[in-house]
Amino acid sequence: MTTAREIMNAGVQCVKEDQSLLDAARMMRDLGVGSLPICGTDDKLHGIITDRDIVLRCVAEGRDPKSMQAKEMSGHLHWVNADDDMSLVLRTMEENQIRRLPVLENHRLVGMVSEADIARHLDEGQIAEFVERVYAGA
Repeated sequence: MTTAREIMNAGVQCVKEDQSLLDAARMMRDLGVGSLPICGTDDKLHGIITDRDIVLRCVAEGRDPKSMQAKEMSGHLHWVNADDDMSLVLRTMEENQIRRLPVLENHRLVGMVSEADIARHLDEGQIAEFVERVYAGA
C-alpha cells in the first residue's frame, strides 16, 4: 500500500492568512510553484491559493493585490492524511477536480501531492484515466 506520505513533496511553505496576495505571488515566483497553502497564526492549514486565484479573483476584478489578504482566497478545502492510501488521494483529486492536495498529520500540514507526484506512481493507462477525470469539464 502506497501512502500519501510516500508520494508527497515534504517541506511545503505556507503563506500566512494575513499576508497580501502580492506577497503570495512573489513567494510562488521565488519557489517556482503555482499554489501555496494558507496557514493561520495557529500554524494550521486554512486554505490554498493558486496563481489562477490571484489573477481571476483579484487582478481581473480590479482589486489591489497589495491590500487583499490571502485569507480572502480561501474556499472549500480538501486534504488527505499522511497515512491515507494512494487510492484515496486519487479519488479525492478526481472527484473534486483538483491538481494539488495538502497532506496533514496530526492536523498539521506536512506536504503536498501534485499531479506530477501522482504520475510518477501510475502506469500509462492509470495516468490517462486520472487526467480525464481531473480535467473533465475544466
